[in-house]
Amino acid sequence: IPSQITPLQQMATKNDSSVMEFILVGLTDQSQLQLPLFFLFLLNYVVTVVGNLSLINLICLNSHLHTPMYFFIFNLSFIDLCHSLVITPKMLMNFVSEKNIISFAECMTQLFFFCFFVHSECYVLTAMAYDRYVAICKPLLYTVTMSPQVCSLLMFGSYVMGFAGAMVHIGDMVRLSFCASNIISHYMCDIFPLLQLSCSSTYASELVTSVIVGAVVIISSFIIFISYALILSSVLHVSSAQGWSKAFSTCGSHIVTVGLFYGSGLFTHLKTSSDGSIGQGKFFSVFYTNIVPMLNPLIYSLRNKDVKYALKKTLKRIAN
Repeated sequence: IPSQITPLQQMATKNDSSVMEFILVGLTDQSQLQLPLFFLFLLNYVVTVVGNLSLINLICLNSHLHTPMYFFIFNLSFIDLCHSLVITPKMLMNFVSEKNIISFAECMTQLFFFCFFVHSECYVLTAMAYDRYVAICKPLLYTVTMSPQVCSLLMFGSYVMGFAGAMVHIGDMVRLSFCASNIISHYMCDIFPLLQLSCSSTYASELVTSVIVGAVVIISSFIIFISYALILSSVLHVSSAQGWSKAFSTCGSHIVTVGLFYGSGLFTHLKTSSDGSIGQGKFFSVFYTNIVPMLNPLIYSLRNKDVKYALKKTLKRIAN
């Protein structure tokens, strides 16, 4: 009598990731909203790309912007630009295609770069807080402390830490088995929606994710908090209104960026970690995947005299 192969045995003979492709549900399933949302996010994408590319070019082309602060802003714009390129094109396809399919390899690639750029941005924002602390609290030592070598080392460390965090997330994800549903209730490949699809135990993966994300948020938030506590302490000893104004103009843009990025990101992951709140998680994740990368170049340029001067100088150079 030929031996009967059970479904479980058949599954065991397959690759761990027997699901070879996923279907992205998108931001909403309401058909009447698809076209308006497509044009809205297309506009968002164009503004994000143009804004960040413009700021990158301005910093490159104008020597008076070759300072530590603008070196960090350059890297922030680069990360925001790449972050947008990784997420938004696939998101736009959700609005115009009947079934938005993404292969397992493409999904893991998107997740890797998403984690890489999010982690790197956390560390870049932390380095910027340290830069502002040195500029305000130790102005006489600023040139020495924030030398080109130190700035390059800080950025290199930010990207290495971002890469390490992303590799851990991906290594943890690819060991899981996906053998049942392949419908991702999201507009991108994110950690928690993927964990909900796995047919193997996700306890260890959730624990690793919580530890990594928690460590990044706690360490970077602590350094940012300490930096601004010392800045505030220093500013309180300045009696002149000019000193207060200079400190606020120096730190205001960074505080707004940190608030938007950390606020939306933390709120998103607090929401998406529970089963019944994926819809809310998608809504809030739009802020740090689409809105924040669009706003950052505006935040750092609209009220910045140096950037406005660089823009006028560049436009004059092009006109001549």
